[in-house]
Amino acid sequence: MTNDSDRIKSIVSENRVKLHLFEPSQRKIWTVVGKSKEHWLDPDAEYCSCLGYFFGRLNQKTTCYHLESVHLAKSENKIDTIRFSDDEYGDFISGLILDL
Repeated sequence: MTNDSDRIKSIVSENRVKLHLFEPSQRKIWTVVGKSKEHWLDPDAEYCSCLGYFFGRLNQKTTCYHLESVHLAKSENKIDTIRFSDDEYGDFISGLILDL
């Protein structure tokens, strides 16, 4: 069984931390590509859409390995930045919501 530290390193080394940057507004949406689905995050608010984060918060846990992956990727400058036009923002958000 893989521990969280190994998962985090794997996510970062495989460039699965994505920053979706909308221009010219500079709006940002962070995602981490998992094995079966993509999770969206707000690292500034310490939020992740994964079930581990949700149930962890119920048990007083403050984070999940997806959020830790984003923080590590930022510190190692290993973020896959994907640029979009602001015109694509609405469709992108709709797609995220449909995946929930």
